[in-house]
Amino acid sequence: MLVLASASPRRRELLIQAGFTFEVRPADIPEEPRPGEDPIAYAVRLAREKAEAVYTELTRSATADPSTALRSAQDDSFVVLGADTTVTLDNHILGKPENAADAARMLRMLSGRTHRVITGVAVVSAARTEVAAELTAVKFLTLSDEEIAAYIATGEPMDKAGAYAIQGRAARWIPRIEGDYFNVVGLPIALVSTLLEGL
Repeated sequence: MLVLASASPRRRELLIQAGFTFEVRPADIPEEPRPGEDPIAYAVRLAREKAEAVYTELTRSATADPSTALRSAQDDSFVVLGADTTVTLDNHILGKPENAADAARMLRMLSGRTHRVITGVAVVSAARTEVAAELTAVKFLTLSDEEIAAYIATGEPMDKAGAYAIQGRAARWIPRIEGDYFNVVGLPIALVSTLLEGL
C-alpha cells in the first residue's frame, strides 16, 4: 500500500492520473528553512521528514490499536511517499506567500526571469529510505503590476510555492520550461515511479 504524506490536491491528482492506488495521510511538520540551507537540501529534508513522520505514526498506530490502522501497516507492507516543492531564484527559497503583498513581491522577482523549481521526494518503507530531487527551469515573461494584482485577486497564488500555478492562470506567462512539467505542478511522477520500483 502506498501512503501519500501530503494534503496537496495537485499531488493526489497526479498520482491518480498516473494510475497509482494510495491513501492520504498528511504530515504536520515545520517547513522553515535552516539558516544557510541549500534549496535542494531543504526540499529533500522536508520530503524525508514528512515521509518519516507519517511512517512512524502509522507504525505506532498499528502497534497500539490494530483496528484503526492501515491493514498493510500491521505487516510492514506499506510505503510512505513524502514530497516538498520549492521555487528558487538566485539561490533564495520562495515558499508559499504569507499574504497578498508577499505574493506580489515574489511575482515581481520572477517577472522576466528564469527560476528553478525543486521537488524533493522521499519514499520510506520497512526496508529502507530513498530520497532524490528533481529540478526544472521555468522562464517567465515580464509582468505588469496590473497583471500581478489581477492574478493575486483570483486567490490562485496563495497556497503555491513561488506564488503561481503553472497549470492555472499563470500558464499564459510561461513560454518555456526545461525539465519535468509535472515537477512544477508539484510531483515528478517519473522520479516517484523510479524510486518506488527501486523498493
